[in-house]
Amino acid sequence: AEFPTVAFKACTQQQSRNLKQSRLPAATAPEEVLAGGACVGADCLLRVLANYSRSGEVKTTITVGVVGYPNVGKSSLINSLKRSRACGVGAAPGVTRCLQAVQLDRHIQLLDCPGVVMATGAPPAAAPLRGALAPQRLRDPLSPAAAILRRCPPEQVGGG
Repeated sequence: AEFPTVAFKACTQQQSRNLKQSRLPAATAPEEVLAGGACVGADCLLRVLANYSRSGEVKTTITVGVVGYPNVGKSSLINSLKRSRACGVGAAPGVTRCLQAVQLDRHIQLLDCPGVVMATGAPPAAAPLRGALAPQRLRDPLSPAAAILRRCPPEQVGGG
């Protein structure tokens, strides 16, 4: 009741309008639906947001901030719910540079923000692992690569 969780897959289509949404819930969708380009789980997420916009019998307006690490799909989530390219997206981190408000319907507004990376005092190799730096901008790509290899089971890296 306090922290609803919804399985969701953003749309990966390249078109700019009428992005597909599958009506199937993400938890029960077959593999071919999950592997396709359509958004999955939007109905459930939209219902959760609509419930938050109700105060008793009265509909109120809510603003929902979409916050997370860089390059995890915040803008793609918003585009999938809006069913159009309301926010710019890209493979490299840093496409979203400032806060952007997107009106989903009369009662729900979504805020897209740049990725957030907390300063942790961790070694410099940790920043690329959290998506804070684009791989092309790394001076030393070997340290993050070594950190990834330390976290992977050897049988997954062996190529056998």
